[in-house]
Amino acid sequence: MKNENLKLLSVVVPVYNGGKTIVQLVETLQVVLQQYDFEIILVNDGSPDDSEKVCKILEAKNSNLRFYSLRKNFGEFNAVMCGLNHVEGKYAVIIDDDFQNPPSEIMKMVDKAQSGNFDVVYSYYYEKKHNFFRNFGSWIVNRLTTSLLQKPSDLYLSSFKLINFEIVQEIIKYKGPYPYIDALIFRVTNNVGKIQVLHKTRLEGESNYTLKRLITLFMTILFGYSILPARIILSIGIFSLLLSIVIIILFVFGIISDWRIFIYIFLGGVQLTSLGVIGEYVSKAFLSQNQAPQYIEK
Repeated sequence: MKNENLKLLSVVVPVYNGGKTIVQLVETLQVVLQQYDFEIILVNDGSPDDSEKVCKILEAKNSNLRFYSLRKNFGEFNAVMCGLNHVEGKYAVIIDDDFQNPPSEIMKMVDKAQSGNFDVVYSYYYEKKHNFFRNFGSWIVNRLTTSLLQKPSDLYLSSFKLINFEIVQEIIKYKGPYPYIDALIFRVTNNVGKIQVLHKTRLEGESNYTLKRLITLFMTILFGYSILPARIILSIGIFSLLLSIVIIILFVFGIISDWRIFIYIFLGGVQLTSLGVIGEYVSKAFLSQNQAPQYIEK
């Protein structure tokens, strides 16, 4: 699809338990973007509430809205990847269904992308309305991604972001079951901008950001998009071998007493840790080779 034939904007909304908010979100999008050529793509991520029913009604009422429903809960990033595989806009904007990111802020990102010719524009907030745990989790992920993805340290990886069509086409080439959108972005481009936007309190319900989700995200970034853990373990292994040689030499010359128990415990710990890291990589590779689905459309 050539750029000149594209709509200006595709708004991708991953929906999970959004039955009470998605109607208002779509209506607001239709109002604030009415002067632009745009489309709305809703992806229901196996919501246990009536989100699917509500989204089907919205699709029937709105000619510029398309709806896709996943057969089970695959996770937010997988739902976003589903949406990105269907965009027809020059720019794709990802926005959550909880109204913490006002739709009125979307055109700020479009203007920023156009004026600065950016491939990607991230939003950031003067004051975040997330709870303490989510803010803490975001801080951990930010530190981790700065080291592993070589992103600018002052760039906040917000889920509310804009990606141009060419970058989207590169991102969706990833077919594995563990997509992490930000890592895929930084594989493709460093031409990234940022802009401050409003952030509001959640309109309905509670955040789905749990300790389990934080750990899963941490493990995905660490083992799915970096070889740093393997290199750290390799370095520890080499260091432990050198240390063992030094201890043996010192023992031979009578400088130290028997340190064999320490050596056994230390090397045993290194071996177990190494096996754990290798196990993570092997399990990811196995599931990928086994064609574990990233998402399945209904």
